[in-house]
Amino acid sequence: MELTRTFISIDLPEEIQKEIKKLQDMLPGFEGKKIDPENLHLTLKFLGEIDPEILIEIKRRLKEIRFKSFETKIDEIGVFSPQFIKIVWLHLSNCAEIQKLVDEKLMGLFEKEYRFMSHVTIARVKFLKNKNWFLGELKKIKIPSNLKFEVDKFLLKKSTLTRNGPIYETLEEYDSG
Repeated sequence: MELTRTFISIDLPEEIQKEIKKLQDMLPGFEGKKIDPENLHLTLKFLGEIDPEILIEIKRRLKEIRFKSFETKIDEIGVFSPQFIKIVWLHLSNCAEIQKLVDEKLMGLFEKEYRFMSHVTIARVKFLKNKNWFLGELKKIKIPSNLKFEVDKFLLKKSTLTRNGPIYETLEEYDSG
């Protein structure tokens, strides 16, 4: 029985991916990797390695979620820990409500998210020569006010890890209604 590495996400429209690419190009020098535009997403819940029978139950429960489409906006760039800079992220507004709905539907199968932080990872940092300089330069990046879009669906995705990075595949889409 093969396990499937899965997560629940909101994908970003192509025009937003292009705008994020411009922001990635402004990132100060670091050793690491910028996330490919087509792989940019907001993870609502990481499920991990899932048994096929549990996956059927997850799909059934996620179909029951009712939500109204909503607008989200990229409004901040940052890092989780200034001491240990590993990830550069963009914050997405208004996504906590849908994340709560996902958590509630999957209760009993998965722990609730202890501390959901609505973010899109745009870079993974392996090494920095000067953290303070990097953080100072990061603060200079201005987020354009037009980086907003309508969220009218969320996705259940499969993640296959490869040498060249992850390959994401949509298993199921759940539309607003």
